[in-house]
Amino acid sequence: MHIHYLQHVPFEGPGSIETWAITHGHHLGQTRLYAGDPLPSLEQFDVLIIMGGPMSIHDEVDYPWLKAERWFIRQVIESGKPILGICLGAQLLADALGARVYPMGFREIGWFPITLDSSFADSNLGQRFPEQIEVFHWHGETFDLPDGAQRIASSTACENQGFICQDRLVGLQFHLESTRFTTEALLENAADELDGSEWVQDAEQILADERRFIEINRLMQIMLQCLEEREKG
Repeated sequence: MHIHYLQHVPFEGPGSIETWAITHGHHLGQTRLYAGDPLPSLEQFDVLIIMGGPMSIHDEVDYPWLKAERWFIRQVIESGKPILGICLGAQLLADALGARVYPMGFREIGWFPITLDSSFADSNLGQRFPEQIEVFHWHGETFDLPDGAQRIASSTACENQGFICQDRLVGLQFHLESTRFTTEALLENAADELDGSEWVQDAEQILADERRFIEINRLMQIMLQCLEEREKG
């Protein structure tokens, strides 16, 4: 399987996704949008993954490549290929599906539980996840559910923590791919966002328990296996 990911900043890479892809013999390609890499042709990949980033999807003046990326995502949707969007990637996917993306008015950063939506929990994919999961968050914007999409989960701070649409388009507001290494890089580059507000933990709290990363990476593997199964038919 050829997996391609879009990367928005050097410090938010694929994390455990890369380990899973290598272990399972898949080809992993990348487009570093921040470095001016060209977008791939649709024939170059089977699955698209859109990573996170500190910018807003509306910041096209500061990041002109966002316009081309948004157009590209719409082309991938029309092609019928599976897409997994993570954090900013989920917001870009929601936008491409016609949903509104907007500031929450506060940040959600750190380890907080999400609860699966009851309809998703009964689905084939949802049955592979626990009903309540502690996951890693780092975001200050959210999205409305696209038309026809099923909510995956909610947290106390954010109602729409994810969605699935057409059984192949998945947006996760939270991070399952994060490892201790990638989180340390995020903390090093975006520490100014740790403002001490209600839903923001400090660096010590975020890095306190190594087992958290092991568990979310296990859940990321389940998500990727489902995409793999879909491609195999």
